[in-house]
Amino acid sequence: MQESKIGNTNALKYKTQEELQEGIDKYFQECDEKELPYTMSGLAESLDIDRRTLTNYSNNDSFFPLIKKAKQKVERQLEENALMGKSNSTFTIFNLKNNYGWRDTVEVKNDNELSKLDELLGEIKNDSIK
Repeated sequence: MQESKIGNTNALKYKTQEELQEGIDKYFQECDEKELPYTMSGLAESLDIDRRTLTNYSNNDSFFPLIKKAKQKVERQLEENALMGKSNSTFTIFNLKNNYGWRDTVEVKNDNELSKLDELLGEIKNDSIK
């Protein structure tokens, strides 16, 4: 029976945290030098692996912190570039929602419950005046 790629470090290109961190650092340094945006697909390509394999690394306890930190760095740059008007807002929203767990929040207001609360407060006020 074949062992899962996630748990089998023999199936992974990078065998140690140090090797993977070196590749991650190299990618971010090259982006900074060329003034290119950080992307997870760019990181995967720089590491000579595909995005799915990069995700598999994050499922390995040994490599999880490294991938998490790299992903946070990409996410932070996306957010900052959007706030500074340096990126397409539609793409940024799409990317953050689909790759980083961002979501829109909707506030639901229940007028019926507020009316009941107003009635109770009115009754309390009337009782305190008497």
